[in-house]
Amino acid sequence: MRYRAVIFDLGGVVLGSPLHAIARYERHLGIPRDFINHVVVRTAPDGAWSRLERGELSMEEFFPAFESDCQAAGHRISARTMMDRMAEEATPRASMLTAIERIRERGLSVAALTNNWVGFEDNAGGREEGDQLLRSLFDVFVESSVEGLQKPDPRIYRLACERLGVEPRRAIFLDDIGRNLKPARELGLATIKVVTPASALSELEELLGFPVTDQD
Repeated sequence: MRYRAVIFDLGGVVLGSPLHAIARYERHLGIPRDFINHVVVRTAPDGAWSRLERGELSMEEFFPAFESDCQAAGHRISARTMMDRMAEEATPRASMLTAIERIRERGLSVAALTNNWVGFEDNAGGREEGDQLLRSLFDVFVESSVEGLQKPDPRIYRLACERLGVEPRRAIFLDDIGRNLKPARELGLATIKVVTPASALSELEELLGFPVTDQD
């Protein structure tokens, strides 16, 4: 078998998409579509969002800092409200959980590689139990806020592969953000952009050569 491991992003892949929650919040405020994402990208790597994901800011420090970044770009938001909406969206996708189970049954390793932040569980209203259950699904769990590195830094992909004990060319990486996939491809990983769970899992099955979804 060519591949020995599959690496999953969490939000937008295994969990509901934070981008969808942000888009709804932008519509609620009447601000331009993708405004918040543009602020995140334009202020990287020194903006509040990047610093939060590297564990350099607490959530309470992040709120005013990111609001300042957004205001400087032309619009006022409530960072706390935005993060609460993102947390509400972060529910597991049943089809992805099934896929992880099928992959492990075939003897492959599975990792989570996520850009996250300290204080997510508290901000989400107390999700510690669910977080521990999610972690138990993976052989390796790599978090930006713990490592001080964030996607798309190539070092975090190398780190995930090292902890899995696989060469990059023996791994598949799924993410819903294109800029996070490019460095993974350059390192030799096979990549899948997750637009919908169904299409992504179909691509995954083609690469792996066995079904990862419940068959009728």
